[in-house]
Amino acid sequence: MEKKMSSELKTFIEDWRTEFPVTKSYVYMNHAGVAPISSRVQKAMVAFVNDATVNGAVNVETWGETAELCRSNAAQLINADATEVAFMKNTTQGILIAANGIDWNDGDNVVTTSVEFPANVYPWWSLKERYGVETRMVPEREGRILLEDIIAAVDEKTRVVTISHVEFASGFRNDIKALGKICSEQDIWFVVDAIQSLGAIEVDVKACHVDILAADGHKWLLAPEGAAIFYCTKDKLERIINTNVGWASVVNPRDFLNYDLTQKPDATRFEEGSYNSVGLYGLNAAIALLIEVGISQIETRLLHLTTQLINGLIAKGYRVITPREETERAGIVVFENNQHTPTELFELLNNHNIITAERGRGVRVSPHFYNTESEIALLLEVLPDV
Repeated sequence: MEKKMSSELKTFIEDWRTEFPVTKSYVYMNHAGVAPISSRVQKAMVAFVNDATVNGAVNVETWGETAELCRSNAAQLINADATEVAFMKNTTQGILIAANGIDWNDGDNVVTTSVEFPANVYPWWSLKERYGVETRMVPEREGRILLEDIIAAVDEKTRVVTISHVEFASGFRNDIKALGKICSEQDIWFVVDAIQSLGAIEVDVKACHVDILAADGHKWLLAPEGAAIFYCTKDKLERIINTNVGWASVVNPRDFLNYDLTQKPDATRFEEGSYNSVGLYGLNAAIALLIEVGISQIETRLLHLTTQLINGLIAKGYRVITPREETERAGIVVFENNQHTPTELFELLNNHNIITAERGRGVRVSPHFYNTESEIALLLEVLPDV
């Protein structure tokens, strides 16, 4: 039975690796940075470009149908209703909608962490001068954000808790289900930056009481840059002030000279203008691929690969910053040692066509489901013992 399962897994990986031409030249393990796209994503985008080249906008209705299919697939990925999903150009734009749209009062505060990517820091910091909003930065403790530290930072003036599902510089997976429950009970907005989790692990906005979620496609979703997912729960849609109302935000966007500021009744009110259609063609193909593979299977595969990596790094004498417990990590592993700088290790791996990244205090490795055990072994082989 074990041999049969092993054979099935081998076939599964080999079949999917053919979708990623990058594997012919590199051991690509920087999906937490900018991921390569698959052949089917390339084909979808090229098909759009060819159509626009040969036909102009004659098939614009098909473009719209593809966008709506992408919206439905994105909603399925996060367990949302399609009416709660909008498209953005990046994660930052989605976070800005939240930061600029909440009706702030003087003395309000936002709780986040001291290790967030700047996209989830600067939009909140900018509220200090305009509205007097304080941003409270919960510190990291040995690679973790402790739930009790976040709870301790929350008080009666906390309007928002905002956090990355997975932290970019450590790989720590925050317990957004527990955080969401706390926020829901206290009527605190819960905003999640999911760019380091969506496409790698299961994300359920309903089970986790997420109010707003944002994630660009160019990392774990294996999609092109410039095409992002934004989610706003229908329960709080009317409580967000739309500060970027555009021609596409209103109920009759194609009735150009009949001006009517009535906004659309769903999350598409935040799509202020024309789509990045070629990007959405790519995003739709990428999400469809992930759904076909199965997010649960992807998560299991990533935890298996990263466990192999962590065990190998520890055996070679490296300090692994990322927590070892599977419930506390996803697809990112960050490591360091005192004998070599992150730059030295990154360049050593890069010279062997093993693509990683320097992040925080160490080297960040982020494989995806199509990477193999032999690639992990090669990375470990290239690294010097310490």
